[in-house]
Amino acid sequence: MEKDADGFYHPAPAEAPTDEPKPEAKPEDEEKADSSAKTPNTELINSNFEVSVTLADQQADSSSPLYSVKTFEELGLHKDLLKGIYDMGFSKPSKIQERALPLLLSNPPSNMIGQSQSGTGKTAAFVLTMLSRVDFNLNKPQALCLAPSRELARQIMSVINVMGKFTPVQTEYAIKDNLPRNTTKITAQIIVGTPGTMIDLVRRRVIDTSDMRVFVLDEADNMLDQDGLGDQTIRVKNSLPKSQVQILLFSATFPDHVRAFASKFAPNANKIELQREELSVDNIRQFYMDCRNEEHKYDILVALYTLLTIGQSIIFCQHRHTADRISARMKAEGHHVASLHGAKDATERDQIIDRFREGKEKVLITTNVIARGIDIMQVNMVVNYDLPLMNERSNSRADDVQPDVETYIHRIGRTGRFGRKGISVNFVHDRKTWQQMQQIEEQTGKKIMRIETNDIDVMEEKMRKAMK
Repeated sequence: MEKDADGFYHPAPAEAPTDEPKPEAKPEDEEKADSSAKTPNTELINSNFEVSVTLADQQADSSSPLYSVKTFEELGLHKDLLKGIYDMGFSKPSKIQERALPLLLSNPPSNMIGQSQSGTGKTAAFVLTMLSRVDFNLNKPQALCLAPSRELARQIMSVINVMGKFTPVQTEYAIKDNLPRNTTKITAQIIVGTPGTMIDLVRRRVIDTSDMRVFVLDEADNMLDQDGLGDQTIRVKNSLPKSQVQILLFSATFPDHVRAFASKFAPNANKIELQREELSVDNIRQFYMDCRNEEHKYDILVALYTLLTIGQSIIFCQHRHTADRISARMKAEGHHVASLHGAKDATERDQIIDRFREGKEKVLITTNVIARGIDIMQVNMVVNYDLPLMNERSNSRADDVQPDVETYIHRIGRTGRFGRKGISVNFVHDRKTWQQMQQIEEQTGKKIMRIETNDIDVMEEKMRKAMK
């Protein structure tokens, strides 16, 4: 592989780190976006895309064998870590891991900004990095991983526990309502949590950050850009030693303004990226349904119930009260559904997502709390009951509200996991939502096919064909 004139490895475009204003921060609920787990999924997409790598070190030796590996053995991992990797079902690195792991594990440690579509091995890559950097003989926190929600934090922890089960690693959560009240000091080596709880524990010195070696942000674009989370995440980072800490940012999407700030947050980072048009997975067939009004949206959702329960389905709403209202109404009519959002207490949230993961619940009505990161292979349909929108409060006119395309990509990515087929359905009920859907179509470059709703039988037949 040859280095081009700018010092990049083909086919990476030149991108210099740029400064950006600090994300606007508002103290809100820290747990706003995504997933939980019993056992991690280990199947990976057989990726055929090109992995773009930008090295921070422009003088790096392009002939070095450490820039790509075909086996985990080549990484020089401890045998106990290799046992954990193979026990998870990994036989060789995924395409993104081939290029990322040698850079993640090299010494001295270097920062990384990683972007790759869901199901390509990002979580395993940063988990392996944390486990590789930890000194198991030192009973002090050495690696922090932040996620935007308790559900995603629990899922990440499940991967750590499985991959590290042959090691003596000690782990602990920093998520709301998961620590005993009398905890005065956390000595676990790897801590996974949400920003608000993490900064609270650091501030109260329950977590000592003086020996920190790795700091990971999963769904990093969400963490650095979202109201509340951005400010809290920066405060966690500022509590860490100024040197010695390897900063890793991972996500499936990085909007341009967040990408610029990420380069400042993780200076001199190696970058692994996908082109924007590769982010919306081709194996997800996208549809929209013309509805007459809000009430008709509900009627069509109920008409789809039989199809929703063939596998498992997630129905996304813009607001918590909508999710609760739809859920209560469907239950009253005899349909078996569950609802999940950030206003529910921690125990209830954990129980709901675990039941859904185990297949005990077939239909989950939710907000963006699980728009990101949830890995449940049985989910074969996603319904956008409401299209995801940018912050409505920042707009003076309702007609000006723009669709949140990044969240749309994440939402529909909850189906078609790990290369499987899936379908997404968008409900459109007026001129405004029609225009918003058209904007999504234009920005993703993917055709969204129309399904008429005048004849329920014809509608159901078309949907059944799409699911085969």
